Amino acid sequence: MLKWQHRQPVEIHFGSGTFGLLKDILKQYERPVVIVAPHLIGSELITGITKEESIPVFGDISPNPDVTEVNECSRLIRESNGDLIVAIGGGSVIDLAKAASITAEDVSIYLDGGQAVPKKTIPLVAIPTTAGTGSEVTNVAVLTDREKGIKIPVVSDAFYPMIALVDPELTVTMPSYVTACSGIDVLSHAVEGYWSRNHNPVCDELALHAIKIVLEYLPKAYLNPDNLLYREQMAEASLFAGMAFNIPKTTSSHACSFPLTNVYHIPHGEACGLTLDYFIRINGSADRVKKLAERLGFDNPDELADSVLSLKKTVGLRTDLKDLKLTNEDKDYLVQNSHHPNLLNNPIEITDDILYDLYSSLT
Repeated sequence: MLKWQHRQPVEIHFGSGTFGLLKDILKQYERPVVIVAPHLIGSELITGITKEESIPVFGDISPNPDVTEVNECSRLIRESNGDLIVAIGGGSVIDLAKAASITAEDVSIYLDGGQAVPKKTIPLVAIPTTAGTGSEVTNVAVLTDREKGIKIPVVSDAFYPMIALVDPELTVTMPSYVTACSGIDVLSHAVEGYWSRNHNPVCDELALHAIKIVLEYLPKAYLNPDNLLYREQMAEASLFAGMAFNIPKTTSSHACSFPLTNVYHIPHGEACGLTLDYFIRINGSADRVKKLAERLGFDNPDELADSVLSLKKTVGLRTDLKDLKLTNEDKDYLVQNSHHPNLLNNPIEITDDILYDLYSSLT
């Protein structure tokens, strides 16, 4: 008997010009703090909302936010006695903001799961400027501890943003490479959310909607970056994919992405996409994956995998690791460090032999 549950507590506002709603939200709070992507500091977009009220701004954020950056942001929030956090940027910015909403002196205590995230955090308004992570509607914050060499998703319902303002106009200035990496991350979220062992019917439909959009519109957005219609489609896909994987969680491609990013500094989205077509083929024996291919209009999972591989080539993303000249020892390391808990969500068991074959096929 099928049993499932679904929850999406984020108030979502989608559409061009939605960013303008922020001013009215800010009027309801006395001490907001704005967290932004570094390249937005000093921009008209930010000064237009912070200069008049002298709102403190934090932007010392790397592409994979480190716990030290979270701690520094938390310190600013405590010193400002902040009562609202506004995060404007990509997934790294929103994830850092989620973690900083705890206002802990050292957020690393929550990374190993030994200590639960407090249920009460500072309310967060998430405003994505990329079409990729879907972090604006999830309860996940992916954090890095570079000193320990780890990258870990921390999950807590306290991390759900209060409000998500999804304005496709903010994504128009994304560089082509970021568009590609973000877009393939969307595809990975949706595909993995669909075949996750924790899937549910609501998330299934959200995932299918997102996958169809990405396959059609990512190449168009990549080749025509100023086209707002294409940007709107990708922003919608990112939002739907975020809701599609939030409850089921990701699986094999995301598990393998962590060591690829930690050790070889391959951007997260590109690292996820690198193995996605391989896992579509490997998982192709599972009925759910056969059904996924069928519902997308493909005769079989191999055809879907071919389409994903073709998409990666079209948008200039990695299809192998040949340039890294990996040794057998390197491949052994990747195999062992791909055993992230999300690997257990995969529709079939992923063994060390499968992982070794994966990394060998990429070299």
